[in-house]
Amino acid sequence: MSLRRLVLWRHGETDFNAVGRMQGHLDSALTEVGWNQARFAAPALARFAPDLVIASDLRRATDTATVLTDAIGVPLRIDKRLRETHLGEWQGLTGADVDARAPGERDRWRADATWAPPGGESRVDVADRAYEVVADLLGTDEGYETVLLAAHGGLILALTARLLELPVAFWPTLGGIVNCHWVELGRHHGGWRLHAYNAGMTG
Repeated sequence: MSLRRLVLWRHGETDFNAVGRMQGHLDSALTEVGWNQARFAAPALARFAPDLVIASDLRRATDTATVLTDAIGVPLRIDKRLRETHLGEWQGLTGADVDARAPGERDRWRADATWAPPGGESRVDVADRAYEVVADLLGTDEGYETVLLAAHGGLILALTARLLELPVAFWPTLGGIVNCHWVELGRHHGGWRLHAYNAGMTG
């Protein structure tokens, strides 16, 4: 069998999320809330019966992934291509900090998937490297039908848009992904179809 389903799972809340700081490639840690979000989501994700979990090498994603893999005994791989968008000079700053330094640039970044923060990556750049992970899965004969990627909000949005072959101008119409929520995509006749977006558990 070949790959027929992808689940893209965002990590739990981090110490940076909790205070509104931009993370990018900075290696922030899960808060206790974030660990609990992962534990709460794991039973729902287990129902997808993933054959493999691949996580970003940033610990917020890896730690989130291990909550699931430890619970259901599924192999875990680490892949740095699943890292969050590199935010360049914005990393570690709050949104207010960025707005004070460069008024209007966060709005420009949100509105244009080809634009990158100073010293950072665009959403298109992120989608290109994340897509390599999916291409590798499609090119393998290991027989994975369902794979879960434990990653980051910006990457998940960009990869979803790329897999659905949305025109780049439409990428900003996709909303953000809440901590520990996920996207489900199914493969049909060689293309990808969106089954769920920003899905998650409440409570």
